[in-house]
Amino acid sequence: MSTPPVFLVDVLPAGPDTVLGGAEGHHAASVRRLRPGEALRLADGRGGVAECVVTAVEPGGLRLAVGQVVRLEPPRPRFVLVQALAKGDRGELAVELATELGVDEVVPWAAARSVTRWEGTRGERALARWRATAREAAKQSRRAWVPPVAEPHTTGQVATRLARSAGGLLLGEGAAEPLTAARLPNDGDLVLVVGPEGGLDDAEIAALTSAGGRPVRLGDAVLRTSTAGAAALAVLSARTGRWS
Repeated sequence: MSTPPVFLVDVLPAGPDTVLGGAEGHHAASVRRLRPGEALRLADGRGGVAECVVTAVEPGGLRLAVGQVVRLEPPRPRFVLVQALAKGDRGELAVELATELGVDEVVPWAAARSVTRWEGTRGERALARWRATAREAAKQSRRAWVPPVAEPHTTGQVATRLARSAGGLLLGEGAAEPLTAARLPNDGDLVLVVGPEGGLDDAEIAALTSAGGRPVRLGDAVLRTSTAGAAALAVLSARTGRWS
């Protein structure tokens, strides 16, 4: 049985009925073409979910009967993906896949070997696209949580995140330790660093390992930066019980 579609709202309804309007209401009524009697969920992107049933279609939206409203606890440990900037739309693909696979925060990283550079208005537009991608992927995967996308980090800032985390992992094809055997924290931030297509340079490896990052590998295949994070998150979800 499929789960009801999710629509994002700023604040969950407090009463027994509500109107879903704006862009979300238009999408629900005119694109999804939901009709009276059909179920949907409203989510605030911060763990709050309201179970609703359509009672009427109105111009530009839907009138809803509000049922159970719950607030879900955040998953533990918290998955933080540090994703190196990638050329073309590969960065957005990485964010989309990571969100569908349960990432709790995405940190764009201007790695030394990243071909793309986020500068000025170009960088602002790119960041906005990553954030919009995370929002839409959260809706598509029926998540109660929309992962925030942080401001772009330098290598020094990534090192600081690693030093303050409960655990840090650096994905790399040459690492001796497999991700399937790495020790994982039970709580706090688990920071996963994915480098660019050219990999990490020696200075980055030194800085990030000194800050507590442990090099790990997924397997023998070499994955693109756009898919490596998603593959690792799948392994972590299975290992930490999220998929139990």
